[in-house]
Amino acid sequence: MQAKIYEKAGFFPKDIMNDGFLRVAAVSPHVTPGDTKRNAAEILANIKNLSMQGVNLAVFPELSLTGYSCGDMFLHPALIDAAAASLTKILAETAALPILFYVGLSVILSGKLYNAAAACYKGTVKSVTLKQHIPNYNEFYEKRYFNRGSEKDTGTSALLKLTSGRVNVTADAVCAAEICEDLWLPNPPSNALCEAGATVICNLSASNAVIGKDIYRRDLVKMQSAKTISAYIYANAGRGESTTDCVYDGQCFIAENGVVLAESEPFAEGAIIADIDISKLNTERMRMSTFTVKEGGFPIVELNMEKQNFEKLLRDFPKYPFVPADNFELEKRLSYIVKMQAYALCKRMTSIGTKTAVIGLSGGLDSTLAFLVTVKAFDILGFSRSGIIAVTMPCFGTTSRTKGNAEKLAKAYSTDFREIDITEAVKLHFRDIGLPETDRTTAFENVQARERTQILMDIANMTGGIVIGTGDLSELALGFATYNGDHMSMYGVNSSVPKTLVRHLVRYFAGTPEIKDTPTAAVLEDILATPVSPELLPANEAAQHTEEIIGPYELHDFFLYYFVRQSFSPEKILRIACQAWEDSYSPETIKKWLDLFISRFFSMQFKRSCLPDGVKIGSVSLSPRADFRMPSDISNSFLF
Repeated sequence: MQAKIYEKAGFFPKDIMNDGFLRVAAVSPHVTPGDTKRNAAEILANIKNLSMQGVNLAVFPELSLTGYSCGDMFLHPALIDAAAASLTKILAETAALPILFYVGLSVILSGKLYNAAAACYKGTVKSVTLKQHIPNYNEFYEKRYFNRGSEKDTGTSALLKLTSGRVNVTADAVCAAEICEDLWLPNPPSNALCEAGATVICNLSASNAVIGKDIYRRDLVKMQSAKTISAYIYANAGRGESTTDCVYDGQCFIAENGVVLAESEPFAEGAIIADIDISKLNTERMRMSTFTVKEGGFPIVELNMEKQNFEKLLRDFPKYPFVPADNFELEKRLSYIVKMQAYALCKRMTSIGTKTAVIGLSGGLDSTLAFLVTVKAFDILGFSRSGIIAVTMPCFGTTSRTKGNAEKLAKAYSTDFREIDITEAVKLHFRDIGLPETDRTTAFENVQARERTQILMDIANMTGGIVIGTGDLSELALGFATYNGDHMSMYGVNSSVPKTLVRHLVRYFAGTPEIKDTPTAAVLEDILATPVSPELLPANEAAQHTEEIIGPYELHDFFLYYFVRQSFSPEKILRIACQAWEDSYSPETIKKWLDLFISRFFSMQFKRSCLPDGVKIGSVSLSPRADFRMPSDISNSFLF
């Protein structure tokens, strides 16, 4: 069980039962048109099987009790009665199961026939949704049988609130339904349902297969979930339907806020299952101030639902949330990011009227990326690259490898390269402040960082230039920068780029047509292979490896994304990190570095409160002027 992971890590969460997740399914059963008993048996078998897998919500296709392709038999009272009898049987046999399910059938209200979705839970029908938009074009002729439902009709859909029997303001799910064609209209019913509080939309559909329709249908589901900040469960009729004029492919989808979590292959039968994150959806709605909330208009039915404890969640959590997994998408993303960084710098330089940029080039990843972006900006502006002053400032811990790579890189791009050894200046400052040269406290390291920044600022003043910041988003999150040292610049081009993405961007430059297979590409590859280090301790002492001090950046970027962008609790981050990184790190190791991340993220806010200007790249930014505002002295005790 999941509790064992927490226990092994020595970490006990407040609520391991759900963490805001709800297990849902979209089902395309084998339906036989007209055989309501057989269809009921098929639906029952699926419900029982899904309940055993911990599913709390299941959605079946449109008119799944009778089949969608029954033609004029929909008007026959015997078929209507048979569907009702089959539903009664299903209710009786699911009375003890903690699963809410939607099934499709026809119902008579006030002497008129409607295409409906019945929401059933523990032996009773909790809500009936009527199809509002009745297609009567091309292969569809539903108006021959069914009337249009509206919010004024008896049987209007209720919002079903799934509670866990305790106060939980972020994790309660609110479910509602719409039927097939409803989704295809400019203003689907789900818009109003979500504005009224629904976080999960269930679509019971019978959408036949036509060339290209599968892609369009997928995009509809994906986009509607994004527009409404909801989870969208789409269950489609499948192969059992009549093929007199059409064929049905049973394609099902489960999407969450613009991301497809699960989908079935066309013409497959059975269920797809996913764990949707209700607390994330609610948090995202709170974050988006333009999301409209309109209370009232729909009845609300509360269902006290027993939630399952899952050992493993049925959804993927990418190890590198800032880096697209698809190579083609990654290349497009990297190209766009470089343009964003370069054009942002272009604007800053033209605004202040300078053709000179000063950058500290250490031979490490961050300064390399900042340097390459600066070169691109100069090329865009048509400025001479000689206006880029690349300064390397060796001291006690500088290695020949990084110093050599910095020099090779600067000269390869025909920039103004300068080497200024700061050793004697630092020793003089040690004497001025009374710090022994044998001291190895923070002051020993920070003196070097501040001396370097002073030199860069002074050269910028002498040349009328601008100091380019090299620090990245991951370092800002951890506060792993010297206050008023490398923490400071005149414009930060990397300030919204996490460390895991920095590597890909440098590699992107190495693979560009003008650089690939040249000596410069070899220099960039060697920089990529160099361990991350501040190089602040003497070279004859133990080498400093940053990730041995503060932990793996790949983990910290994972923590950063889910803590800042998704507002996950530490225990929830631990849970998904243990799942995502189970092949690489033990729960104890993940817990250790997560503790450090949370501690440093809060204690180092004062460094972020006075950041220089820098371009926002992705959805996570820690700029105190734009995206992230937090008191420097706030307590983090509310997290635990």
